[in-house]
Amino acid sequence: MKHKPVDLTGRVAVVTGAGRGIGKTIAMRLAGLGAQVALVARTAKEIEAAAADIRKAGGKAAAFPGDLTRESDVKRVFAGIERDVGQPDILVNNAGGGTYGPVSSFSADAFQEVMAVNATSTFLCSREALRMMLPRKTGYIINISSVVGFRGYPNQAAYSAGKHAVMGLTKAMAREVHKDGIRVSAILPGGVDTEMIRRARPDLKPEDLLCPDDVAQAVEYLLSLSDRAAVDEIYLRRRKSEPF
Repeated sequence: MKHKPVDLTGRVAVVTGAGRGIGKTIAMRLAGLGAQVALVARTAKEIEAAAADIRKAGGKAAAFPGDLTRESDVKRVFAGIERDVGQPDILVNNAGGGTYGPVSSFSADAFQEVMAVNATSTFLCSREALRMMLPRKTGYIINISSVVGFRGYPNQAAYSAGKHAVMGLTKAMAREVHKDGIRVSAILPGGVDTEMIRRARPDLKPEDLLCPDDVAQAVEYLLSLSDRAAVDEIYLRRRKSEPF
């Protein structure tokens, strides 16, 4: 079977955390492949600007602001997507973030916030998407995790716990829904050149970091697979980091 170029014409793709960085880059790539993209994030101004950039480039995009740690917001956002754009065929759970510091002085409130931004948002968005995917027996959920989803780093305990939770969700969902024709995968990048990595790892040189487009290319690769293939996880390592 020959590999076919990805054509997402007529398909609806939801990308969370889509106002900047990795999320915006993924949204722009999916729109370039023909998808109608729904951009979701807390900051309306950012996702509206990103959607405008996509439309300017000839793609189809709409912005749906909401706090993805709140169940009521997530339900409202997905109801709006279904009403205005259509039921999602693809969901990229990219929303996330970290607060950093040693466990000995880390506050419980900060820990809960990091868990909510990473794990709760992934759970809530996946649940709403699955409610529309399951009756149609089709769909793809791609969770953007991190190297800290299987490794630990000093001062990143909360962020690591959040991304480990994302991996647990990914594995459980994949087993639940594969019989229904729905694929669930995770992409685990190392340090990517974004604002967040500059706060978490100021020791890393910008030229040694992955590019947001490296992650977007991995998303495209997953969507290019034939119906006979499935990939559970992709670990994207910085070239200058140690292998395995």
